[in-house]
Order: sequence, then structure tokens, then C-alpha cells
Amino acid sequence: MPKSVFRPKNMINKGLMIVALLATTSINAQDVAPYAPGNAREGIVYYLPKTQIQVKVIANKVTYTPGELCQYGERYLKLQGISSQPKEYWEIQNILVKAIGVPDTSKAYTIKLKDKMVTSQVELTEDGIIKAINTSSPHKPAADPLIQTQDNKRTDPRHFMTEEMLMAGSTGKMAELIAKEIYNIRESKNSLTRGQADYMPQDGTALKIMLDNLEEQEKAFTEMFSGYTHKETKTFSFNIEPQSDINNQVVFRFSKKLGILAKDNLAGEPIYISISDQHTSPTNTEEPKKKPAGIIYNIPGKAAVTVKSNNKKYFEGNMLVTQFGETEVLTNSLFNQKVNTRVIFNPITGGISKIDKD
Repeated sequence: MPKSVFRPKNMINKGLMIVALLATTSINAQDVAPYAPGNAREGIVYYLPKTQIQVKVIANKVTYTPGELCQYGERYLKLQGISSQPKEYWEIQNILVKAIGVPDTSKAYTIKLKDKMVTSQVELTEDGIIKAINTSSPHKPAADPLIQTQDNKRTDPRHFMTEEMLMAGSTGKMAELIAKEIYNIRESKNSLTRGQADYMPQDGTALKIMLDNLEEQEKAFTEMFSGYTHKETKTFSFNIEPQSDINNQVVFRFSKKLGILAKDNLAGEPIYISISDQHTSPTNTEEPKKKPAGIIYNIPGKAAVTVKSNNKKYFEGNMLVTQFGETEVLTNSLFNQKVNTRVIFNPITGGISKIDKD
């Protein structure tokens, strides 16, 4: 029966394919060679990752609608600076920066299958990046911090208006009556929280329901004076792949009027990224030697990353970057019939997270 080659399915470049999430087979991890499309040896193809810096922008599109009683806001509720004109603008809520790993097609290798071999397990990501040998990787993608979005539900204040309010002979009279009701609601809330109300609820649940209802009424009435602000949250992602130091490269542009823009759109203010190699990898001044046979892995370097505008710094920190590091080898002696070596790799950097053996 002819031997087969286990390779990823989708070509990232010519002949490179995506591997299933978990590839489990019997292998001899000693024979590893560079993968060449159409010239692969029988075995499992894996990739080492390269680093991309992902800049995720959370932006809000803000729409302000003035209240129908806005001209009475300062007189009855002491609200200052109330606008009578609708407006729409964008704001940056947050910028999240993290390192991600993507398959490096220049670092694709084949682990050869043999007839006489030790039963082993190789685990790969969906993109074919090596995760573990002879064990299972506990690594799970880190979740982004919770993105806060505004509750866009708006309550119609007319649901709470009395007949006297609805039948008011003028807008000014309606404003006076609604303002009085707002102060009555606030007084009722204070009485409930202090336990001084004439009809106190029997338990905490009932108290919460009453306070929530009063809060909803107060908010609906107040927005008739202050106006209503609606926020629509959107997320934009930009990936930067450093090959060397980057100094103030434009990632995207931001305009309060137009929102998030492409980096070549001069209608917005530039947002810059700088990535600086910290040179944590040792420098080898000797003549390069041929590396021994075995499992090839990454030793990532460290980079200082900054994301900023002309007047604000959004992020500053250190990250591991594979391109600023080196590759090394887990030699054949760790993977023979006498030794059962278990290795867990970091699928973002390709470095070793844990190694042990029986």
C-alpha cells in the first residue's frame, strides 16, 4: 500500500494547505525536513508561526437628538449647555493591541512517518501551526476584554405622562409639570432607599423593581430636556507584520466626522504604531553551523510596541515577536524508543511552553 503525506488542505501560497485542528497519528519525530510542494516526504506537515501585531479599534458613532423641551432645561432642571441642534460624530472608545501568530510559509516542515516507530501524537492548529507533541495543548485563544456598548433602548416619556401633562395648553406649561414630576420621582427614590416611604416593599426584589421603574421614568422625562444620545459601537482590525523596526508608521486615520479611515485618506488624523526590536536574542558571531536533525521551533525576540496619535498615547508595552528571534532544534535523542518526550508549543510564537519526559 503506498504511503501518504498528511498536509494542510488550503494553499496559503502554492502547495501549502491547512491542517485539521487535531492531527493524531503514529510518528517518528526524529525525521524532520523542510517542506517543498510536490516534493514532500511521507509524513505530517507543520508550520512555525510568524508574528503580526493586531490593532483592534472600538469606535462609537454618536447621534444626539435634542429634547423637545430643551429650551426649558436650564430654567427648570438647572441643565446648562443643552444644545437645540442635532449632531453626529465619532469617538474612539478603546484601542486593543496584541500579538497573533499566523503560519510562516517559509518555515514549513515535514515530520516523516516510518514503519518502525514510537506511537506519538502531533497536535496542530486549524492553520497547521504546531501545538504539541505526545500530549495535548491547553492553549486557548485569549478573549478580548468585554466591549462596552450602550443600551439603545429608549422609552417613550408619553407612556408616563398624566392627563394634565398631555392636555397642557402650552409647551412651557408642559415643561413645568414634567419638571415637577421629575423632582417627585427623585424624592420617592430617596424615600425608598432610606426606608422612609409610606409603602415600603416587602423584600429586596420588590424594592429593586420599584427603583428600576422610577429610574426609567426619570430618565425618559429628563431626556425631554437634555436630549437623547444614541451610540452605535463598531470594531475595526488592522494587522501589522514587522520584519524590522517600525517608527511611526500610520496604521489608520480617525475623523470625528467620518470615523475610522484608511491610512492613505488624509481626511483624518493619523494613528501611528512603532515597533522596536529589544535585541533580547543572543548574537552569534561564529560561522553558522548546520543544525542537528530534530523538531525545529522558534525562540521569539522581544519588541517594544507603541500606538499613539499626535496628542494621545493609546498603548505602550512589550510583546514577543518571532521575526526578532531565532530558530532552534529539539534533537533526535529526545524522541526515540527509550524516551517519551512531551512538548507543548505556544502557537502564537512557536516557542516552547512546556517540555517533560518519562
